[in-house]
Amino acid sequence: MRKTFKLQESNKKRERTLEAIKNEIRKYLKREKKKSLSDKSTMFWDFDCKFGKSRDEADIIEIKDLIKALDITLSENWEECYIEILAKEVAKPIKEEVVVEDS
Repeated sequence: MRKTFKLQESNKKRERTLEAIKNEIRKYLKREKKKSLSDKSTMFWDFDCKFGKSRDEADIIEIKDLIKALDITLSENWEECYIEILAKEVAKPIKEEVVVEDS
């Protein structure tokens, strides 16, 4: 998803527009996570994310911080924002087994 969102629409309040953008992002993430992985036991979906006022000014952020960053647009009165979310398959980290010794 690479998209520039208008934050001010003539027929909606800014808060409603912002909630619609958040909903669209959540739906996109849910849809991407449903796609099949090459190996479900060792892989999971991860997302690369960029956010900014425009495509040129976009900075890399964590996907978990995207919704918080959208709230900042409301307080700073942005006209529009650019969001880029790219899904990628990532190997799960290997868990180390903990051995408990009885004394």
